[in-house]
Amino acid sequence: MTSPHPVLTSLPEWQALATCRERLENRSMRALFADDPDRSARYFVEAAGLSLDYSRNRLTEEVHAGLMSLARGCRLEERRAALLRGDRVNTTENRPALHTALRSPGTDRVTVDGENISAEVEATLARMESFVQEVRSQARTGYTGKAFTDVVSIGIGGSFLGPRLVTEALQPYQSPGIHCHYVANIDGTEICETLANIHPETTLFLVQSKSFGTRETLENSRAAKDWFIERTGNTQAVASHFMAVTANKTAAQEFGIARDNIFPMWDWVGGRYSLWSAIGLPVALSVGMDNFRALLAGAHAMDTHFRDAPLEKNMPVIMAMLGIWYGNFWGAETHAILPYDQYLRSLPEHLQQLDMESNGKRVNLQGLPLQHHSGPVIWGGVGVNGQHAYHQLIHQGTRLVPADFIIPLQSHNPVATHHAELFANCLGQSRAMMAGKTLDEAKAELAASGMAEAEIERLAPHKVIPGNQPSNTLMMEKVTPETVGALIALYEHRTFVQGTIWGVNSFDQWGVELGKKLGEGILPRLLGTADASADNASDSATDHLIRLFRSANGA
Repeated sequence: MTSPHPVLTSLPEWQALATCRERLENRSMRALFADDPDRSARYFVEAAGLSLDYSRNRLTEEVHAGLMSLARGCRLEERRAALLRGDRVNTTENRPALHTALRSPGTDRVTVDGENISAEVEATLARMESFVQEVRSQARTGYTGKAFTDVVSIGIGGSFLGPRLVTEALQPYQSPGIHCHYVANIDGTEICETLANIHPETTLFLVQSKSFGTRETLENSRAAKDWFIERTGNTQAVASHFMAVTANKTAAQEFGIARDNIFPMWDWVGGRYSLWSAIGLPVALSVGMDNFRALLAGAHAMDTHFRDAPLEKNMPVIMAMLGIWYGNFWGAETHAILPYDQYLRSLPEHLQQLDMESNGKRVNLQGLPLQHHSGPVIWGGVGVNGQHAYHQLIHQGTRLVPADFIIPLQSHNPVATHHAELFANCLGQSRAMMAGKTLDEAKAELAASGMAEAEIERLAPHKVIPGNQPSNTLMMEKVTPETVGALIALYEHRTFVQGTIWGVNSFDQWGVELGKKLGEGILPRLLGTADASADNASDSATDHLIRLFRSANGA
């Protein structure tokens, strides 16, 4: 994995795709559909309970083959094997990235440094199962003997975004007796608003921090602990109400968490891939361990597809290479995630971290500057709300915006014709982005309304929609634990494939650290315990804003 990565733009496969790009410059997707009646069947693939229609892309058989040739030219198959067998693919931190082992059946042996980590993963799942069963059956209660009714998960980044997404996505499977809350933001409003709506004797707190040193998580956890002690007057009861998921057991115990209430994390799992570990405890408490295991099974099914399917029929590879096609050959700078399901409303935020933290890099594996763009800006939101907001920019703006439409064929809440209308909106938007509306069509539409010729000429240009905006449509029968697991794993593998093509390390995040470190230096100045001379990163703007803060807060 550390051998030199070729200069991507010099590869013959890259040059061939650049030529394809030139040939497709003035060719519309409308024409591609007109010339190929079987297009939708040709560009359709199924895996792990998901279906992908990728026919609405600027794609020909030549381009499709060229993208797969580029993947092979970048040694994707070799690097995929290295990832899955536990090689140290995270080269800057000298670690494997074995999130797939967290959802692999216990019969699959996976080793790190000669140790069978599968056994440890299974042992942790067994501990989770026992704990979840105790809480849900009320065998484990709070210090007064009352059953737990609320779970507060305190974490940030991957310890927050993934679990929150899945908890929301699996709401139809939740136990009515347990309500999950998530606290991530260091803004005191979030922890205060959460604490205002729970009772200490019926609340279980989960402190989710791999290092047990993340400042936001620690400060929120201390606030929760202080609140708990103040309300109960019982410091010993902390042991009954606070749990931790961490790799730093010593720090968790110093915080006051009993050793038996600490679940492990491992350095071979990155935070944004940690949902599948004990970080998923709030999910398991909410929906039960059977459904949590079904979530893992869905992800494992996608892992198996990613490992075994030929590149040409491999869903994560196809989606990744289409992203390469638009980002590196067509100049797309963003990618929209558009889930047409209320339960999947937090998917764009989770994928923002997954993709942008993984592939927001500017040097390759050898530390050399990239000669091409890497990850796009990921954004989006739940449809159809977006149709009345940012879809306008996609339809008639000047930027190319590839999009993923995600929708189940069946709803958990079949109200009248709501789901049919939702599905119609989804298909209508993707078709409008692809086909658009020509000037002649706009004029004909206005003429049919009885408008005068002069007014038609004036108004018609404003109604032209260029079309040719590419999109994928991802479907599942229903939003279930299995399909949610497969969906998240799909995007994990998509992210890895793109990082492989760009030649970057998708598993570190050094850029995250700088602002945090500088913030630690600024904090004492805000609190009045240090002056500017103690801050090597001081500048006039920072100094001015610190003075404003201190003045506003009575200092």
